[in-house]
Amino acid sequence: MDPILEILRSNIADLVLPLRSIEVEFGPSQVEFTFRTATGLESADTMMLFRSAVKQVAQRHGFHATFMCRPKLPNVMSSGWHLHQSLKDRKTHANAFMDPTETLSAVGQHYMAGLLEHARAAASFSTPTLNGYKRYRPFSLAPDRAVWGRDNRGVMVRVLGGPGDPATHLENRVGEPAANPYLYMASQVASGLDGIRRQLDPGPSADTPYDTKAPLLPRSLGEALEALRGDQVLRAAFGDFFVDYYLKLKQAEIDRFAADVSDWEQREYFSLF
Repeated sequence: MDPILEILRSNIADLVLPLRSIEVEFGPSQVEFTFRTATGLESADTMMLFRSAVKQVAQRHGFHATFMCRPKLPNVMSSGWHLHQSLKDRKTHANAFMDPTETLSAVGQHYMAGLLEHARAAASFSTPTLNGYKRYRPFSLAPDRAVWGRDNRGVMVRVLGGPGDPATHLENRVGEPAANPYLYMASQVASGLDGIRRQLDPGPSADTPYDTKAPLLPRSLGEALEALRGDQVLRAAFGDFFVDYYLKLKQAEIDRFAADVSDWEQREYFSLF
């Protein structure tokens, strides 16, 4: 894969995007790109330009790049968008998630609890396609419920760092690569800040994430939209007008899918009946 990856790397560098690493993953032609930390909208802008550039550069050289979560390919592994998050203290500019004696500060714990509290509704923004919900499977290095853990790749939110570590942060593993970065990140901020305001408790870490009793992530886009419809915190953050418009837009997407005859239906019923 080196020839096309080197082409992508050089073009991303020419765009002055803060590329950190490129790593070949488990699925066929599956690659992970990571970027250095940035503040606020800069990360969202980076994702928009990165996705657009990768698709255009690949096509120009006779390849097809996709950010679809789970393509219909043999031996496929779902692709996720792991969003790393931390807060900076406005006065001291220190990492507000760092604690001198604990793995995560009280502020960090409350913020994380907010992510877990609103995970089902925020999935409408972190996983906005019907295809993306096929990723939430147990024992697949992807989350299937709203739990957290320390360096456990089966949880939804992973705590990275430790006592006195200035790089302490959270990694939310819930998103898919097709997500709108502005809506995905905004949903995280709104959820986390609600956790801080209400001083929510994230509960104990999940050592067995696929067996731990916790709210399951939505099994479909429709289920996520229903959770968003009743989430007053996200409604207040985004505004009723926007949420209702978004619900209508995504419901139309679901309706188009439901009206289409799938390959599965053709195989299941065409010859049998």
